[in-house]
Amino acid sequence: MKSRIIPATAAVLISSVFAAEAPKKAPAPDPSAAARRGVELAETGQCREAVPMLAKSLSRLADKELQKRAGFDGIRCAMAADQMDSALDFIRVLNRELPRDPEVLYLAVHVFSDLSVRASQQLLFTSPGSYQVHELNAEALETQGRWNDAAMEYREVLKKNPRLPGIHYRLGRLLLSAPRTATSRDEARREFEEELKLNANNAGAEYVLGELAREDEQWPAAIEHFSHAAKLDAGFGDAFIGLGRSLISGGRPAEAVAPLEIAEKLLPDNPAAHFNLATAYRLTGRKPDADREFALHQQTSEKMRQMKEQIHAGVTGPQNPMGPQKDEP
Repeated sequence: MKSRIIPATAAVLISSVFAAEAPKKAPAPDPSAAARRGVELAETGQCREAVPMLAKSLSRLADKELQKRAGFDGIRCAMAADQMDSALDFIRVLNRELPRDPEVLYLAVHVFSDLSVRASQQLLFTSPGSYQVHELNAEALETQGRWNDAAMEYREVLKKNPRLPGIHYRLGRLLLSAPRTATSRDEARREFEEELKLNANNAGAEYVLGELAREDEQWPAAIEHFSHAAKLDAGFGDAFIGLGRSLISGGRPAEAVAPLEIAEKLLPDNPAAHFNLATAYRLTGRKPDADREFALHQQTSEKMRQMKEQIHAGVTGPQNPMGPQKDEP
């Protein structure tokens, strides 16, 4: 009797024959080789060819040192060629792959700073009379401590766009940052109130109005403003601290516990959150909880003191990883 091959067996045999005869796929190109070639091109000034090669291989590299070198060379080439999108793409990959690398973070500072300067120059060139130019000037003057000049620029913004949100808030903040005069607090308060007329959702304006009321020991007003700020921004830890402090000072410590517990979760390293929560616990008879929070207050205060000392001591950073710029020798 002739032997029979059942269909399933035949299918297996046929598939194995075709598998044996099918051409083998070419191995995937080695990203390391492409990256090294891109690095070589970049470091010999051939940036036009280097950028696409480095961009394609960067995220697939297992060698972190090669990845860093390729990313840095890609950024230098992209910035030199005024390819902003490519530079940002390189930074995104490096930040994702090497998120805590100090060299990467330092380079990112310079890249974003350079991009900011280029964008501001383009704004000034294309729209010299726009309110945005006055706003940019005001921000720069404010960082230099030139309060009166900055205020004049902000007022020019309001002349051109009187209903622009945020400008009254900045004016109020500026008035509080400048040397105090007999009327500066009242002027600042009016600016924050004007801001809320334009933008009732400005949690920052509500918060500062709360601080001004708290300084004047106007507890109901302070509680109202801090409450609004906390409702507008559920992650605004300082608003919850201000609300808790004002409730304690206003004789309502039991009500202060809830917002201060929120503040502690939002700002676990803030000594003020622990101190005020400890105070609220103590005033409501929760001694063990108060002792715990007072201990945390001491720990976070010491940690903050050490951090301030380190900042004050200063750290000399490495040379600019972008290399010499056009205006450098």
